[in-house]
Amino acid sequence: MMLSRNSGRVAAIFGAVVLAVAGLLLWLGAGKGEAQATRVESQSRDVVLPAALEDEAMLAVPPPPAPRTREQKRFARIDRDDDGRITQPEYLVQRRRNYDKLDTNADGRLTFEEYAVSGIEKFRTADANGNGNLSPPEFATTAAKTRSTQSATGKCEPCAMASNEER
Repeated sequence: MMLSRNSGRVAAIFGAVVLAVAGLLLWLGAGKGEAQATRVESQSRDVVLPAALEDEAMLAVPPPPAPRTREQKRFARIDRDDDGRITQPEYLVQRRRNYDKLDTNADGRLTFEEYAVSGIEKFRTADANGNGNLSPPEFATTAAKTRSTQSATGKCEPCAMASNEER
C-alpha cells in the first residue's frame, strides 16, 4: 500500500514539528534537572562537582603534588610549549636573547666591541685615573666576587677553619 503524495508530506511535517517541540522542551528544561552543580572551594582552584558528590568531595582532600626536583623545574622552564620535550629552538632561546643583547646595532653580526662590551666597561671602571693602564690596586678591583663569606681576618670561612685546625 502506497501513501498518496499529500499524506507523505503531512507525515514529514508532523515528524518535524514533533522533533522541534521535543528539542524545545529539552532546551527549556536543561537547567531544572537533578544534575545541578555546586561549587566546592579547594586550596588552589574552584572545582565544580555534581551535587551528589558534594559530601564525598568535602571529605576527600587530594594529596598535595609531589615537589619537583631542580632538574624538573629546569626542564619545565625550557619546555615552553609544555609538550614534554625540548626542541632545538626551545633549547637555544636563552642564547638567542643573550646574542641579541650583545648585538647592539641589530645587524645580526657581532663585532669584537659588541662581544667584549662588558669587559671594556669593566676596564674603564677599574682605570680610576683614566690613563689607559691598570695598576695592581686598580686591577684588584676587577677580581670576580666570591660566594664564600669573609671572616674578620679577610680569609674565607673554610680557609680560616683549615688554618685553625693546623695549629
